[in-house]
Amino acid sequence: MLDLPGGIRVAIGDPQDDATFTLTQTAGADRRAVTVASVDEAVAELTERCARWPHAAAICDDVLRAAAATASVFAGVITESLAYSTLQSGPEFARWLGERGPARLPVLPDPVRAERDGDTLRIRFNRSARHNAFTTDARAALLEALEVARLDESVSEVVLAGNGKSFCSGGDLAEFGTFADPAGAHLARTRHSPALVLAELTERLGTHCRAEVHGQVLGSGLEMAAYCGHIRCHPDATIGLPELALGLIPGAGGTVSITRRIGRWRTAYLVLSGATIGADTALAWGLVDEISADVPAGSPTR
Repeated sequence: MLDLPGGIRVAIGDPQDDATFTLTQTAGADRRAVTVASVDEAVAELTERCARWPHAAAICDDVLRAAAATASVFAGVITESLAYSTLQSGPEFARWLGERGPARLPVLPDPVRAERDGDTLRIRFNRSARHNAFTTDARAALLEALEVARLDESVSEVVLAGNGKSFCSGGDLAEFGTFADPAGAHLARTRHSPALVLAELTERLGTHCRAEVHGQVLGSGLEMAAYCGHIRCHPDATIGLPELALGLIPGAGGTVSITRRIGRWRTAYLVLSGATIGADTALAWGLVDEISADVPAGSPTR
């Protein structure tokens, strides 16, 4: 067992339960293990990343271990959000904000579009000029659309997709740091959470609460899609969790939704390594349920 900065424990070869994850060069289906081309190179890169963001790495490991043990989506989302707010107050996120510098968030109308087709509600992210990067406005619009399905039991199918070249590229980096109060940000995330509504809809609709993903499927985009009962994925998809490079962890419920699909070990690897995976690996891991070139990309914003 290798001890990396931040208390991260990486096993080599045979999968071990108590490791953060296991690295191997042998293909296998065990959710505790990740197959890499070179264990030595992977360890070197992970060591460098965990040394640069030790607080975020340690808290990621803590939250994922807690999420794996909880049976409640709500409890998991609360735990994740409290940890996220802790990191928002920390030096690693402050360093990233300083390196990014001032940013201006473009105002794009209709960040989410919804239409009813019989008993089906189709919801599309609609900030295609930004690869559907997620914002506070988009969250409010998404919640408004999801509430229709939650309150109207005649809606028997919900389809979540994205216009333009990507499903959703994660949180819009220009908006990060605009909440001065981490406690208020925690309340906003948890009292107005698309994750919780998607989990409720999936409990009711099963595979008829579906995400259709393509292009960039990153960060909060992946986290929300993972709550759906079925994910149909275009072969071009690029899938990952890039939050560590901001000194943060997933903050849209992904420590619950993704862990439930692929286990805490592979979830930890995606966060700590910053690696992206393609549709084939995502299917083999159970992160998506189907690969189809017929996944529609919709029309770009005009």
